[in-house]
Amino acid sequence: METNQPNLKRMDNIGIVVESLDKVIAFFTELGLEPEGRMIVEGEWAGRVTGLGDQSVEVAMMATPDGRSRLELSRFIRPKVIADHRNAPVNALGYLRAMFTVENLDDTVARLQKHGAELVGEVVQYEDVYRLCYMRGPEQILIGLAEELRR
Repeated sequence: METNQPNLKRMDNIGIVVESLDKVIAFFTELGLEPEGRMIVEGEWAGRVTGLGDQSVEVAMMATPDGRSRLELSRFIRPKVIADHRNAPVNALGYLRAMFTVENLDDTVARLQKHGAELVGEVVQYEDVYRLCYMRGPEQILIGLAEELRR
């Protein structure tokens, strides 16, 4: 039966390809995401989904504390990675960043800096609604952080 309603139920995850799962997992754990599991996904069946043919990928899933959003971190064993977009500026076409809402922006920035993260610009305030910043974490992964301000 056809309807005019969209079939979308939810967004399951955002995927990020990395070189070091351990470093990136530690970074996102410090941010507050919770590791859900880590495994090797391989074989021709998986390559049929991605279009890469026979592949082997180590995958780690991480969830937000509310359980509604996830990051899928992937380290390709084969085939080898063929492109690197990690140093692209924030106005480059394609994936930009994942945005996270935090309770205490200054504390979060300081904690992530201990994992090598750097501010892209500066922490700014948008009216009386948010304090915001972009940070580059391990492997130049770009994230946004937002603290809701109480009126």
